[in-house]
Amino acid sequence: MPRTPLALPDFPWDSLVPFAERARSHPDGFVDLSVGSPVDPTPAVIASALAAATDAHSYPQTAGSPALREAIVDWYARRRGADDLSPANVLPTIGSKELVALLPALFGLGPGDVVVHPAIAYPTYAIGAALVGARAVASDDPAEWPVETKLVWLNSPGNPSGSVLGVEQLRAAVARARELGAIIVNDECYAELTWDQPEPAPSILDHRVIEGVRSGVLAVYSLSKQSNLAGYRAGFVAGCSELIGELLAVRKHIGLIPPAPVQEAMIAALGDDAHVQAQRELYRARRSRLLPALRAAGYRVDDSEAGLYLWATKGEDSWTTVAELADAGILVVPGSFYGEEPAKHVRVALTASDAAIADAVARLELLS
Repeated sequence: MPRTPLALPDFPWDSLVPFAERARSHPDGFVDLSVGSPVDPTPAVIASALAAATDAHSYPQTAGSPALREAIVDWYARRRGADDLSPANVLPTIGSKELVALLPALFGLGPGDVVVHPAIAYPTYAIGAALVGARAVASDDPAEWPVETKLVWLNSPGNPSGSVLGVEQLRAAVARARELGAIIVNDECYAELTWDQPEPAPSILDHRVIEGVRSGVLAVYSLSKQSNLAGYRAGFVAGCSELIGELLAVRKHIGLIPPAPVQEAMIAALGDDAHVQAQRELYRARRSRLLPALRAAGYRVDDSEAGLYLWATKGEDSWTTVAELADAGILVVPGSFYGEEPAKHVRVALTASDAAIADAVARLELLS
């Protein structure tokens, strides 16, 4: 019988290629504010730990080394308001995107099941549903979540909008997921990058949210953003020990194991808060230049309370904005990539060098 390929949408970034070429043709060069990939160096304390662990002749543990699991537990207690986790509640992953995409499969979802994700969202949540034939539903209102829902994705702080869910909103979402018998997961990888408050954004594992009951609740985290480890592929998931046990069992069969040197680098990253604070201040300084420049050029910036992006609009079709900025040599991402309907916003990344941000600000001034 003929093979039936997976029915997946076109990769959205392919449609941005002509605009990237347009931006690159600018006589003063190209400013890429489209990709949320770190441009600053990996902190020395982390790179040194990786280098010291390169004699990795033995298979690493899928569950993570005991030292790594303890480091994750300690970090949740110190930074995320969850001080009662044990090693059985945590599991390292190969970055966070693979877990986001694979979670419906790892939990055995399939046709007839529903995966809920935010209305404006990173597209991989829907891709994970498509991979198993489940139905993806975009909704921010727990009252609208279908009875067939088996998995709920939250994303706070959000990509692309930078919106943050408060404790009460997280608690209401958890309560509704439990009514439905669904697993609920918050993708929290921008939590340390808050701009209007001194503390990290609330975790779904915070005591104020779950009130001591972790059943059915998970949090996903990545060190790519706070520690400049995108190339290391360093992430983890934490929460309900029963669900963590299910994930570990399947991942052992598949062989999804973070490399041993990366596990050592993660221990160093999780134990050092100073580099996170320093990186946050670098992004804060870039944001403080780019935000007023966008406003002066006629853009309204919505949400953007946390994370590495500004969610900007002129009230026009997002592709019109992409084209206008490409003509100025600046590449941004249209809201259509994230399910915004109608798409009026663009996502503008802070992940560019100080020099590139200054260049972008100068070009925006010419558009004012």
